Amino acid sequence: MKISASIISANFSNLDRDLIEAKDAGVDWLHIDVMDGVFVPNITIGPLILPYCKKSTNLPLDVHLMITRPETHIHNFAKAGADHISVHVENNPNILRTVQEIRELGVSPGIVINPGTPLEMAEYLLPFVDMVLIMTVNPGFSGQEFIPEIVKKISKTRDLISKNNYNILIEVDGGINKNTLKTVIDAGADVIVAATAIFRHPLGITAGVNELLNSI
Repeated sequence: MKISASIISANFSNLDRDLIEAKDAGVDWLHIDVMDGVFVPNITIGPLILPYCKKSTNLPLDVHLMITRPETHIHNFAKAGADHISVHVENNPNILRTVQEIRELGVSPGIVINPGTPLEMAEYLLPFVDMVLIMTVNPGFSGQEFIPEIVKKISKTRDLISKNNYNILIEVDGGINKNTLKTVIDAGADVIVAATAIFRHPLGITAGVNELLNSI
């Protein structure tokens, strides 16, 4: 299991400190949630933040584009230092070409499916990606409640990957905490995204990471 710590819940007035503590606590990646206020009802950050994250920790940067026309921005995120770029199947009619362009830029490509999106929309893209990100909340805001019905989709995705011998990671994002982590791991997740559970833990970042690790 890898932990991708979503910086959306970090303290941006002390971002360097928070990211270093998260790394020292044992997180594997930094998750960058990019929202444009159109595809999802929130606005967050752009590619300019990536070099600072890389400089602070040198951890892999896991970029999740929740934006319209993501194909027009992948070059900027690749140039800024993204190691993984994941795009939604719901908002890009030419998503296969977008995924191919991400790989041509030297970045690991992934696809994302929202809670209400059937796995079948992503099935024929799996041979072309390194990761599929399954949302267990409706995207747009941190701190939402985990939707337990989506666990079946995680299991179905794992079965499909195993059946076809694909070398693909399953990442799960949304409402991951000490009470939900084991459920998604048992269903087949390889990478879990956590935001509030890490950066807003009442006892601090290190305690949040340890609580996740100990909950398995």
